[in-house]
Amino acid sequence: MQKQISERAIVSLIGAVQFVNVLDFMMIMPLGPDLGAALGIPASKLGLLSFGYAAAASVAGALGALILDRFDRRNALALTLVGLALGTMAGGLSIGMWSMLLSRVLAGLFGGPATSVAMALLVDVVPQERRGRAIGSIMGAFSAAAVLGVPDGLWLARHGGWRSPFFIVGSLGVVAAVVTMSVLPQMRAHLSRSKQQTPDAPEPEVNLLKILGRPEVQCSLLLVMLTMISSFSIVPNIAAYLQFNQGLPRQDLEYLYAMGGFVSFFSMRLVGRLVDRVGSNRVAVVGTLLFLSDLVCGFYFPAMLLPIPVVFVAYMVATSTRAVAMNTVTTRVALPHERARYQSMQSAIQHLGQGTGSLVGAALLSELPNRQLVGMSHVVLLAMALAALQPPLLWVLQRRIARRSEK
Repeated sequence: MQKQISERAIVSLIGAVQFVNVLDFMMIMPLGPDLGAALGIPASKLGLLSFGYAAAASVAGALGALILDRFDRRNALALTLVGLALGTMAGGLSIGMWSMLLSRVLAGLFGGPATSVAMALLVDVVPQERRGRAIGSIMGAFSAAAVLGVPDGLWLARHGGWRSPFFIVGSLGVVAAVVTMSVLPQMRAHLSRSKQQTPDAPEPEVNLLKILGRPEVQCSLLLVMLTMISSFSIVPNIAAYLQFNQGLPRQDLEYLYAMGGFVSFFSMRLVGRLVDRVGSNRVAVVGTLLFLSDLVCGFYFPAMLLPIPVVFVAYMVATSTRAVAMNTVTTRVALPHERARYQSMQSAIQHLGQGTGSLVGAALLSELPNRQLVGMSHVVLLAMALAALQPPLLWVLQRRIARRSEK
């Protein structure tokens, strides 16, 4: 007998899945200085760990674009969660930089497709008129990971050793996979739609290259790529920068992430509602202005122009605001029977952007003997230039989607 589950319950479950996935990716960045001390990794090269995960997730996302729409969403999601959990636990067994990098690659190979399937499932279930609010709720996983997961991980690393967060997060991934298989019904409606034929749509199955050839798809992927590079040229270096350049005590880092996550947890829900009411363009402009202002006040000059908590919270709110505005529009790019493939492509580009940003940040930064980072102003200028492109690209994307609908 087919299970019955409400839209709200499915959104909540996807949010829990994203919590585990986001936490797995996020915890490496604030733990970076601890990993550097334990495994001999220079602070200026910690971004390479994020690059390894992101590059693997990008490759896996690209491969998933070829096949994910052919499978039950529930089974695909559970499988990717198990793989993510194993890769994360392997990180807890690392003995040096290269073994840690390999474990992050393994986690990325499954973490990327997990995001793709979860977002395709969301779009299948939630109508467009409620999608902004739903995406705001799902992206609340980012804040929840910052409020609950990252501070707890930092606390565990400080009291129980740096390996303990990897085993805890890996166990959460296994639990999420079991809950997914136990709670979700089979999600195969997209398979039925792809086989339906009508006079207006003689063949809904679309070649991947044809999908990539559409103007709205190209614009969407470019938008995602530039948005991710602008954010992740900064993100992997924040913990080291705050500790070694701005003098933040290590024990205060977990409280800082909790504060930033708490504020952005609520701000993302407000942003989701605002997107539904006033549109993505206006929200994107506000988020971008906040992002640019925060970079100038917090990271461009040797001394911050505002207190560390204000800078950090504003960065998290600005980043999440830009992401909600962007993702609400990009969910409209794919047709129903190609959603998982498109989401997988978007996930691939998203992770490629994250990895590129992390790699560029590592390339532009150097480290003094006292572990202070040098070159942050150059990273900031690059991030600002790319971030300023988001609002106009978002406007162009919406115009192209509208033209397609008129045909």
